[in-house]
Amino acid sequence: MWPPNSTIASSLLLALSILLSGCDLPYYWQAAQGHWDLMQRKQPIHDLLQDDATPASTRESLTYLLEARQFAVQQLGLEDNPSYLEYVELEREYVTWNVFATPELSMQNHTWCYPVAGCVSYRGYFARQDAEQYAAQLQQAGLDTYVGGVGAYSTLGWFADPVLSSFLERGPLSLAALLFHELAHQVLYVQDDTVFNESFASAVETILLQQWAEQQGLQNRWQEYQTAVSRHQAFIQLVLANRAAREALFEAEISAPEQRRGKQALITQLRAEYERFKQDWGYSGYDSWFAGDLNNAQLSTVATYHELKPGFIALFQKTDQNLGDFLDACRTLAEQDQDQRRQRLIQLAHGNFVYTQD
Repeated sequence: MWPPNSTIASSLLLALSILLSGCDLPYYWQAAQGHWDLMQRKQPIHDLLQDDATPASTRESLTYLLEARQFAVQQLGLEDNPSYLEYVELEREYVTWNVFATPELSMQNHTWCYPVAGCVSYRGYFARQDAEQYAAQLQQAGLDTYVGGVGAYSTLGWFADPVLSSFLERGPLSLAALLFHELAHQVLYVQDDTVFNESFASAVETILLQQWAEQQGLQNRWQEYQTAVSRHQAFIQLVLANRAAREALFEAEISAPEQRRGKQALITQLRAEYERFKQDWGYSGYDSWFAGDLNNAQLSTVATYHELKPGFIALFQKTDQNLGDFLDACRTLAEQDQDQRRQRLIQLAHGNFVYTQD
């Protein structure tokens, strides 16, 4: 399972035109069917709010969500599209399950490419059984695989994304954060650059969330939320350090059997480090994740999707915290080639790039 309360959401584009592409038709068919099933079961939130049969807790959460949505739409200058105005009771824990894969002795993510959405390092399924079956096929081919549940996904504004029951399991700030993150993908999305897209959405999420907390008088919850964020960052750094050690191991000029023994030693080391992590933080919320194999594919799910976020935050500061100017600057960055925009964001994060508004 993906770590609890993660705001990292899968961006799965289900444009119906892909069914006409002629490639991997069974996969696209299950995606279209899964999305269609959600669309058939969605209910207008405004109707649910007026229905006496709607539980009071659900009514309260949906009212709060609509307020947060309106705030984000206004702040981001989005067209008031139908996204997140309807609700789906999933009757399951996750909406999709993602398959990740890497070679046994490499940390290079396997990628899949889709029309419009571009290339990403996962393959999403609406049925867990389908995801596990596909992962088993990859495993038979000698790859490390991992299947992780996803509580949210975005169609990037191509369809009216519904609010899912999985959203409402979050606390107020975490719920708003998820919504802001997903709406940010509708503002800006660059093909084949997951790190840029997720870092941008994470930066927008943080900027809006701080403003939202102040506006709603949720400062008393802010410290608790920030503690959870810091704890999650510590978890990420723990895993990324082990991942870096594996990369060094696999690049070393030693035999495959030696690399396998070294890999197993690093897995054992990671489990020991997590036990210390639990003691330091007094938190065991990642136990289910660490119950997995901790193979290369599982570590690949904890990607450095936020690594460019400091650059985006620095850019927001350099635009005098004017959200409109910041978004325009981000769109300008998106027009540059991937290496150039990455380098500029890194320079911004370290104060080595002077941004001027033309």
